[in-house]
Amino acid sequence: MSGICGLWSSSGAISSEQLAPAMAALQRRGPDRSNSRDIQDCALGHTLLATTAEAAAENLPLVDAASGCAITADARLDNREELLRLLMPREAGRTPGDAELILRAYLAWGDACATRLLGDFAFAIHDSRRRRLFCARDPFGVRPFYYHTAGDLFAFASEADALAALEPVPARLNEARIGDFLVEPLEGLDLSSTFYRDIFRLPPAHCLRVDAAGSVLQRYWEPAAGPELHLASDDDYAGAFLEVFAQAVSCRLRGHRGVGVLMSGGIDSTAVASVAARELSRQGCGPLATFSAVAANGQACVESLAIRLAQTMPGLQAHTLDERELQRLAPGMVDALAQAGEPFDGHMTLVHACYRLAREQGVRAVLDGVPGDNVLSEGGFLARQLRAGHWRLAYREARLQNEFWRGAYPHWPELLRAARSAFTPEIAKRGGLRLLEGSRARRLARRAVSRQSIRADFAARIDLPARLSRLAGGPRVPVYRPLGEMTAASLGHPWLVTGIERYGRVAAALGLEPRHPWLDRRLVEFCLRLPGEQLLAGGWPKAILRRAMAGHLPGELRYRRGKEHLGARFSAALLQAAGPELQRALTPAVLERLDRYVDLQAQQAVPGADRGGLSPDLTCLALWLAQRRFEG
Repeated sequence: MSGICGLWSSSGAISSEQLAPAMAALQRRGPDRSNSRDIQDCALGHTLLATTAEAAAENLPLVDAASGCAITADARLDNREELLRLLMPREAGRTPGDAELILRAYLAWGDACATRLLGDFAFAIHDSRRRRLFCARDPFGVRPFYYHTAGDLFAFASEADALAALEPVPARLNEARIGDFLVEPLEGLDLSSTFYRDIFRLPPAHCLRVDAAGSVLQRYWEPAAGPELHLASDDDYAGAFLEVFAQAVSCRLRGHRGVGVLMSGGIDSTAVASVAARELSRQGCGPLATFSAVAANGQACVESLAIRLAQTMPGLQAHTLDERELQRLAPGMVDALAQAGEPFDGHMTLVHACYRLAREQGVRAVLDGVPGDNVLSEGGFLARQLRAGHWRLAYREARLQNEFWRGAYPHWPELLRAARSAFTPEIAKRGGLRLLEGSRARRLARRAVSRQSIRADFAARIDLPARLSRLAGGPRVPVYRPLGEMTAASLGHPWLVTGIERYGRVAAALGLEPRHPWLDRRLVEFCLRLPGEQLLAGGWPKAILRRAMAGHLPGELRYRRGKEHLGARFSAALLQAAGPELQRALTPAVLERLDRYVDLQAQQAVPGADRGGLSPDLTCLALWLAQRRFEG
């Protein structure tokens, strides 16, 4: 996760010296090398984290001598060989960096270049011929891109704080986003807002053109259901899936230095680890480093037992930590809470601890199993079966699903909900939702104000009910529609993007690059064509993955019921380990800033509140606010 930044003005009064504050702020993202340069009416900057040999050899920002066009990029391309054949057929033997390939793609295909790129990227190209900037972000938002525009000025950077450090960019707090943090579902309200009023995120799968006439935002790709795939047998489906999945994993093993895997006891990440270990062995490399978090007493935790079993797979070099390790890591992690890109990152204790362990082992790129649940979602299966008249099948799957989830979802209530979704006319649903939406949003707002001790005047100032109503009124895909349509909608939802962005911010702060094989565009497009019975069979979700992993994973991992999460356990352990340090950090001045949004006296009565009456979430917010000086 390298850092990029830039300034552009149609008046031309720009110098790379103006980028110095942003470059300094981005140094942690790119500790290996930094550079900036002036190009006509633009200044571009880059701080390098070299995770591939090609990146280590490439000096950015890069200027094409023939066209005068220049690029700065935070990118890893996964279809390099294809692009080399198409764009540089007469330069065999030469090994360009990924940024140069992106620039060549732009020179060949113009604004359509982003559709031809596979991988993770955020870049800005200054086109000296047209006196404009062309910017783009990868399809799922793995690489960040923040921007500010006002009058004839356009500025961008990999981090909002770095962008706010630039003198021309206002650093005004977006108080509404504080409300979004306090009311958890609102984190995924949209794809563009930030904690700064004048700084925005470039949405995933979008490009942005900027010139003297203004800026134009355009979507270049979106997940969409293709024609359903029809193969002869379950084995054929599993084989076809494994081929695409292995490609998604292997292309993410390209690394200048160590590559590892963040491995839980779930099937998504263990499948990644198994395929990655086999690929490294085939290349004569390895073992593969894995990083896992377990309970202090592994025998008392099913998830920890599964992790221990996964670590016995061949070709792995397992690294493990438990809550007790947080005592050692606590000082650095408390500082990280304060320096986090957003207060939402305070929920990432377990991931942060594993990333720290990876960095200690010299690893720079970490693969994971995020977000396998979304890509292989079986949502709406029961409703579709009921609507098609397959009553017995729906009953059987509902009963077996409840067994998988260990009684958490009794089958009769699930079938009743599915029937309502399947047979209530859509026009009636929409009409009822419109009638209920406003009153429900007001009720949720009152509940949030009460439970979170949010000050009523603050809730009114940001119009909290309207924000909740806007969230509830987002696009819906009827559950009885084809499965691919529902999955595509979930993959484009802001909730998924915000989760991916959290991983990116936490990793980048430690000089690491997260890599998500499940977000490979080729794999996603394949899974969007799968029939429902390949995703849910015999009560087992992700059926196709379980079949494909025969011979890769132990049977106990392929067919393990339920799912456990240790994240909350690790967050509580960190706050306990860091108690004295937190007491010192939460000074009266810090609490006074927080008191503008939350009634701290009322908060003392909230279950789980300690450290002077603060809940864990409010502790994160207080530390984050204390490190920033907003204008106005």
